[in-house]
Amino acid sequence: MIINPSLTPADLLPRLNRLWECSAAKIRSIEKSFDAARGAPVFTVKGTYTARGWTEWTQGFQYGSAILQFDATGDPEFLEIGRRNTLDKMTAHVGHFGVHDHGFNNVSTYGNLLRLMKEGRIPFDQRERQLYEMALRLSGSVQARRWTTIPGGGFIYSFNGPHSLFVDTIRTIRSLVVGHELGFAMSAENDRTTSLLERAVQHALSTARYSVYYGEGRDSYDTWGRTAHESVFNTNDGNYRCPNSQQGFSGFTTWTRGLAWAMTGFAEQLEYLEKADKTDLESLGGYGHLEGIYRKAARATCDFYIDHSAADGIPYWDTGAPDLYKLGDYRNRPADPFNDFEPVDSSAAAIGAQGLLRLGRYLQSRNDPEGDRYWQAGLTVLNTLFEEPYLSPSADHQGLILHSVYHRPNGWDYIPPGSKVPCGESSMWGDYHAREAALYLGRIIEGRPYYTFFGF
Repeated sequence: MIINPSLTPADLLPRLNRLWECSAAKIRSIEKSFDAARGAPVFTVKGTYTARGWTEWTQGFQYGSAILQFDATGDPEFLEIGRRNTLDKMTAHVGHFGVHDHGFNNVSTYGNLLRLMKEGRIPFDQRERQLYEMALRLSGSVQARRWTTIPGGGFIYSFNGPHSLFVDTIRTIRSLVVGHELGFAMSAENDRTTSLLERAVQHALSTARYSVYYGEGRDSYDTWGRTAHESVFNTNDGNYRCPNSQQGFSGFTTWTRGLAWAMTGFAEQLEYLEKADKTDLESLGGYGHLEGIYRKAARATCDFYIDHSAADGIPYWDTGAPDLYKLGDYRNRPADPFNDFEPVDSSAAAIGAQGLLRLGRYLQSRNDPEGDRYWQAGLTVLNTLFEEPYLSPSADHQGLILHSVYHRPNGWDYIPPGSKVPCGESSMWGDYHAREAALYLGRIIEGRPYYTFFGF
C-alpha cells in the first residue's frame, strides 16, 4: 500500500460523522426486520442480512454494534437495543463450551456495557454491573477450558477440534484477560485452579510461534509477517505438524482476514501488557520477554499487510489467491472490488486498520520512529474504507461496509449477476470492526478516554 503521510485524525472526522449516520439506519433496519429465531445475522445476500445457523459467532457483533453506536453518538435508542438484546439473548454464549469465539460475542456486549457503566456513560446499577461481571468471569473460564496442551504451553483449540489452533483466536483471548482482571480463575477437579492470564499468555505465545512467520527459514514459504489460518498438532504427543487453512486458499498462503486478526490481537495485547500487574507476568516469562514476542508478531503482521495490500490499503482476500496474478501490479493501484479474478475483503481492512493504529500509537509512546509509519498506514486504510465504494449509504442495503468476503473456498459468498467474483455484500464482523475503528479514532479526536477492551 502507499501510505499517506499527511493525513491527520481530524481529516477523517467528516467520514466518521457520515459513517455513524449511515450506521444508525443499518442497525434500525436489522433490529426491525431480522428474526432472531433464525439465528444471528452473518452476511448479506442482495443487501439483506442472512443467518448461517452454525455457531452464531456474530451475534455479539450485532448487539455490540448498537452499543458502539450509542458510545459514539449518545443516542439512547441504541443503548436500549444493545442492552436489552444482550440481557435477553446473549446468555447462551456465556456457557458455550463448543466455540473459540467468547472474546467476539461476550466482550463485545457485556464487556462494552460494563466499560460504559464504569465510565459513567450509562447509569450505575449495582445488580446489572454484577451481572455483567459474572457473565465476563464465566465466559473467560469457559473459554479457558477449551484447551490443548503442547510442549512448553498450549492453546485454545478451534471448533475443528483439539488438533487445531486458529490465528483468529488471538483476539478472543480478550475474554480470558477480562476474566483475570475481574479476579477470576478457572476451577477444575479437586479445586485445582488455573490462571486465566496464564492461559491467555500461553495461547498468545503459541500463536506467535506457530501462526506467524518471521523469515527465519521455518519452511520454503517463510516470509516476514505472513500467517497461517490454522496450525495442526498431533494430539497424541502435542507436536506441531503443519499449517493449514479453512477460509484461505492454502496453509502456505496468507488469508488476509486471519492476518488482520493477528495484527489487532497482538497490538491490543501489547497495550494490555503495559497495564497489567507486572508481578502477574513474572511466572510467565516476565514483562520484557512477553513484550518482545508480542511486539515482534504485531510488527511482522502489520508489515506484511502494508506490503501486500493494494495502494489504497484494501487487501484482496488471500495474498496467494490463484488468479491474483491476472490483476498485474495490484499493489500499486487502488483495489478493484469489481474485478473479474479475485475478490477484495473489506472486513480484513476494517479489522487490520485498528491493529495498525494501536501498534503505531504504542510505538510512538516509546519514541520509536516506526510508530508514525503504522499510524499513518491505519489512517490511510480508514480514509479509503469510510468512503464509497466501501461505505454503503443506501437505505436498501443493510450492510455498512461493502465488499466483504466470508468463505471463498466453500462458495458461501453471493456473486451478483454480471460479476465473476463476490462483491457488493457485507459481513457482521466487518461492520462491527468498522464501527469499532471509528469509535477508537473518534475518541482520540475528541480527547475522550482511550478505548481498550480492558478499559474498566
